[in-house]
Amino acid sequence: MDTMETLQHILEFIDEHITDNINPDILAAHAGYSTWHFCRVFQWGTGYSVMAYVRNRRLAFAAHELSSGKRILDISMEYGFETHSGFSKAFRRYFGCSPGTYRLHAHCDRPFPPSLPGTYKYLIGGIIMEPRFVTLPSIKLAGFAIKTTSTAGENSKTIPAFWNDYMSGGMMEKLHAENFIKKHDEYGVCFQEDPTTGEFEYVIGVERIDGTEIPGEYHVCEVPPATYAVFSSPPSDAPNFVAAIQGTWNYIFNEWFPKSGYEYAPDCNDFELYDDRSMPDEGKICDIYIPVVKMQK
Repeated sequence: MDTMETLQHILEFIDEHITDNINPDILAAHAGYSTWHFCRVFQWGTGYSVMAYVRNRRLAFAAHELSSGKRILDISMEYGFETHSGFSKAFRRYFGCSPGTYRLHAHCDRPFPPSLPGTYKYLIGGIIMEPRFVTLPSIKLAGFAIKTTSTAGENSKTIPAFWNDYMSGGMMEKLHAENFIKKHDEYGVCFQEDPTTGEFEYVIGVERIDGTEIPGEYHVCEVPPATYAVFSSPPSDAPNFVAAIQGTWNYIFNEWFPKSGYEYAPDCNDFELYDDRSMPDEGKICDIYIPVVKMQK
């Protein structure tokens, strides 16, 4: 069973057990993955973190139940919300109105699991990508950071906007003029998601010289040591560079991982590395570093 089939099966499983106690550990075991690897694959396959998706499905089922005449409090408890107010806040965030208003003016049919595409089209020119493997010590960075979330694809908007601000707003020039820089290659690093809020930190930074004083205006962080599978995006012109990188990410999670014998290393961070090959207008290349460990048999 390939990744898309596995995820489709998980989406159906979630709907079948929507009122049960569902958590990433249970779903990962059902998929046959480690929890950490499953959460990464699920996010890339659906665009949502696991529990954000489960919460949204519960809200969709709850909206269907509103037309049944059940008390709103009973519906909220059935779908895993501990308080009426908590349910109402979540419902309003998702539907844009209170459960009472929705009941007055709208209804929906019983939800069916979304159908994931059977195949993915990648902007990688049909290339079968084989990574190189490197083991790196910790990487100490200084730069700028934002908080974002993968819910509803929010990160696909905020991170490109962050890069645009970085390159056009003077931050890039200021950072690269500092004397604490060890290398001028730029890192785009995703740090671990907060399981409660779904937020994660994204950092644009450069390697700093160890022991040097860093002005307080910069964000300082450290990427832990890891073994990485390193993929290079296909050479691209400037207008198609972002699409080529995204196509490479899709290839990694939907094609390479399922057949590789590796899984995403827990408590590590993936990152994109932009060096001199990323600078020209033609033939732009970005390296994507994925922390990996051998899958346990």
